[in-house]
Amino acid sequence: MLRDVSGSLSSLASTSLLSDHCLGADGASPLHPKVIHQPAKARSVIFLFMAGGPSQLETFDPKPLLDKLHGQPRPSQFGEAKYQFVQTDAKLLGTKRRFRKYGESGIEVSDLFPHMSTCIDDLAVIRSCHGDQVVHSAAQYELFSGRTVPGFPSMGSWALFGLGSESDSLPAYIVLPDPLGALEAGQPMYMNGFLPAAYQPTMFRPGDRPVLNLDLPAGVNLQQRQRTLKLIRELNEATLRPGDDELEARLNSYDLAFRMQTRAPEVFDLGHETKETLDLYGVGQQPTDDYGRRCLLARRLVEHGVRFVCVVSGGGPGNMQWDAHKDIEENHLRKASETDQPVAGLLQDLKRRGLLDETLVLWGGEFGRSPEAQGGKGRDHHNLGFTMLMAGGGVKGGQIVGATDEIGLRAVESPHHFRDVHATMLHQLGLDQHKLTYPHLGRDERLTFLEGNVIDEIV
Repeated sequence: MLRDVSGSLSSLASTSLLSDHCLGADGASPLHPKVIHQPAKARSVIFLFMAGGPSQLETFDPKPLLDKLHGQPRPSQFGEAKYQFVQTDAKLLGTKRRFRKYGESGIEVSDLFPHMSTCIDDLAVIRSCHGDQVVHSAAQYELFSGRTVPGFPSMGSWALFGLGSESDSLPAYIVLPDPLGALEAGQPMYMNGFLPAAYQPTMFRPGDRPVLNLDLPAGVNLQQRQRTLKLIRELNEATLRPGDDELEARLNSYDLAFRMQTRAPEVFDLGHETKETLDLYGVGQQPTDDYGRRCLLARRLVEHGVRFVCVVSGGGPGNMQWDAHKDIEENHLRKASETDQPVAGLLQDLKRRGLLDETLVLWGGEFGRSPEAQGGKGRDHHNLGFTMLMAGGGVKGGQIVGATDEIGLRAVESPHHFRDVHATMLHQLGLDQHKLTYPHLGRDERLTFLEGNVIDEIV
C-alpha cells in the first residue's frame, strides 16, 4: 500500500470511498444513493460547531432574574449542580449583554449577534438542550455520536451511511477545522467508529488552501495519470483480502483524488464568487475572514452534493474556543465577532439560492455555561440546560422550543437531550432512527442509542 503524503490531495481523498470498484455485499458501492425510509425535507447538513460551549445566558436565553441576583448565592430552590471548577460558595453572575426582540417572531437575541438577529425568523431556538457530561472530550463525543466515549460513529457518518453520496468527485462528509488547533476529543469525535471506512470524514486543512495539489503535476497529462492510477490499483489489489474495508477505502482514494483534480478545483476557488457574496460572509476583512471563507466553502460543497459539512469555530486550548472560564465578556465578544456575520451570511446565501429548503443548518456546542461565576468574571462548563439552533431543511423557524429555569441552570420545559437533536436531524433527512442500524458485537447499534424524540414543534 502506497504511503500518504500528509496534507496532500491523495491523503485527503484517502478518507472517502466513491469508486464503483469498492462494492458492498449486495454488489453496489457503499456510497451509492440509498433508498430512504420516509419523505425527506433535507438532503444535506451543515453543522456550525461552536466548540468549547457558548453561553446560553449571553446569547439566546435572557434571564432578568439572574441579572437581578448578580453577586448573590444561588437560591436553594433551584437545586444543585456539578461543575468542574466553580466553588460551592460561588456567586451568581449576571450578564452585561443586552437583548432585543427581532423579526416577526419577536424572539430575543443578544447584542453579540447583530447579523444573526436579522435571520431569527428562519431559526428555531431550542433553549432546553441538555447532555450527560460536563468535560469537553466526553461531551464532544456525546454531541457527535450520542456516546460519551470514543469509538462510535458520528452523526455525519450515520447520515452518510443512511443516504449515500450524491457526488462522485467530492468527499461526502467533510470537516473544516479551526486553524488554531485540535479539540479535546480530537479527530475520533468526527469518525466512523465501527461503520465501514467508506463512511469516515475527510478532514480539510485549515487556512485559505483547504486542499493541496488540486492540479495535475507539471508535465503530467491525464493519460499518464490514469496509467499511474491503474498501476497503483493493480499493486494494491494483489494483496487485497475480502472484507478489508480499510484497504478498499485507501485503494479507491486514488480514484477520488483523480476525479477531484479533473472535476472539482472550481468548487474550492472562491474567486468565482461576486464581491457582494464575499462581503456578505465577511471574507477579506477581519475578524470574519477565516470563518467566512469556511462557511462560504460549506455552501459551495452542499451545492455540489456533499452530504454533511462540519464548520468548527474554536480550536486549541481553552480561551481560543468558546470556553470562557476567565472572562465571559472578552471571550464571547471575540468569538461572536468572528462568527456572527459568516453564519448570517450563510443562512441568507442559502435562502436566496433556494438551498436552505434542502439544507439543515445546526448551530451549537457541546454544552453551555454556568449561572455562577468562575473566578469573578468567567463561567464554567454547564450541561444541564443550554441552547442550540436549527434552520432550513424543513425546520419551522421563528420559534422558541423549551425553556430553562429563571437563572438558566436547568432545562425545565420540554427538555431535549442530544439524542433528540440527532433524531430530528435523521427525520429531516428521511431516515428513521429505528431502521438506521448497524450490527456490532451482537447488538444492532444506532445513533440515538436508547431513544431519541423528534422535536415535533419544529418539523
